[in-house]
Amino acid sequence: MNDALSIRAAAREAGAATALHDGEQRYSYAELARLTEQRMAALAPQLRPCSAHPVVGSNTLDTLLTLYALLELQVPALLLHPKLTEAEQASERDATAQAAGSLPADAAAVLYTSGTTGRARGAVLTRSALLASAQASAANLGWHDGDCWLLAMPVARVGGLSIATRCLAARRAVALAPAFDAALLPQWIARHRVTQLSLVPTMLAMVLDAHPGWVPPQHLRLLLLGGAAASNSLLARAAERRLPIVVTYGCTETCSQVAATPYDQRFDAAACGAGRPLPGVQLRVHQGHIQVRGPMLMAGYLGQPPLARDAWFDTGDLGELDAQGFLHLHARRADLIVTGGENVYPVEVERVLEACPGVHDAAVFGVADEVWGQTVAAALVVGAHPPSDETLLEHMVTRLAPHKRPRRICFLPSLPHTAAGKLDRLAMQALVPALRPLRAPKG
Repeated sequence: MNDALSIRAAAREAGAATALHDGEQRYSYAELARLTEQRMAALAPQLRPCSAHPVVGSNTLDTLLTLYALLELQVPALLLHPKLTEAEQASERDATAQAAGSLPADAAAVLYTSGTTGRARGAVLTRSALLASAQASAANLGWHDGDCWLLAMPVARVGGLSIATRCLAARRAVALAPAFDAALLPQWIARHRVTQLSLVPTMLAMVLDAHPGWVPPQHLRLLLLGGAAASNSLLARAAERRLPIVVTYGCTETCSQVAATPYDQRFDAAACGAGRPLPGVQLRVHQGHIQVRGPMLMAGYLGQPPLARDAWFDTGDLGELDAQGFLHLHARRADLIVTGGENVYPVEVERVLEACPGVHDAAVFGVADEVWGQTVAAALVVGAHPPSDETLLEHMVTRLAPHKRPRRICFLPSLPHTAAGKLDRLAMQALVPALRPLRAPKG
């Protein structure tokens, strides 16, 4: 076994080094290893051969100990986002259980990501892919003595998971935030002498708004900004504060970032688009689609044939490479809505809405928003007795995570379709003036 993702090996190599800041508590690698040993013993009766173990990925010490234990036991984790409803979590658990026995030997994690069909698919991330991703990142960003990475991203998403695995492999410290909080973030950075930080653009905008006079301390050497496109105005605001921005591009299937701003240009990120391909990454644009090849690719989707070792993975995102080798992202996957860094696929939401009594047809689309990047909206074709806002909300609350639920709606006699009879998603933006807020019941 490669020892890079072993907490036991980390304790042998850097036992006294700080591994984790959790509030006011600080843990060394030796202390984390002892706690992980206890977790391994507790987990042993629950583990099933050749199956991923479900872990609700809250940002807690408990979650990290479980992840360290599973890595040590070489048992893959099925990471469940804590914001998912019970029905959504059950669906991912059931789908993973049905695929038991098909996981590769070095599988480390299964993370579900929706396809363009709206059907969630489990991306199987291997230990070797996570390490290749960590190495590619380190080749650009490097590691300094005393580095500490703030984990304010959800650990159940690849952006958060990769912080944990990068720091473990490098024997560096993680500062654990229970959840992102714009009001507290500067305090966390100062208290734990954070040197690295990962945010999505919505988070960064909230921090800048909440702290008009804040400038980063000198020990903050980089802010990794990804998960959604960053506007030029946001990058300009960050540059005014002398924030060291490294814009990054990647996805779940590539174990996070595959392109990034060169580290030495972190104070001029706007000139670099979405960055250059990282070392070890092969990236091309074929018929407008961004395609990736390299050792950081997932093994494949759960229950589907594995990717060939030399396969090009089509991200579905649209972009181009300029003469200097910088990637410019034009649009995320077809129809994808990115709200606050969270992905929403319209078809998944449409299926839920169309199951609500009184709704005959639904079209879900994103609306540009200064804070969230996009918000979710829905156009509904309803019958003689349309559902009330309260009925719609009650129907969605157990079926869709909060970030997937439409905030604005409109009723139409019919939805626009193309000449081929398909829903005309390009025409959806013309419906924006007809939208109204979906009102929650008072009291």
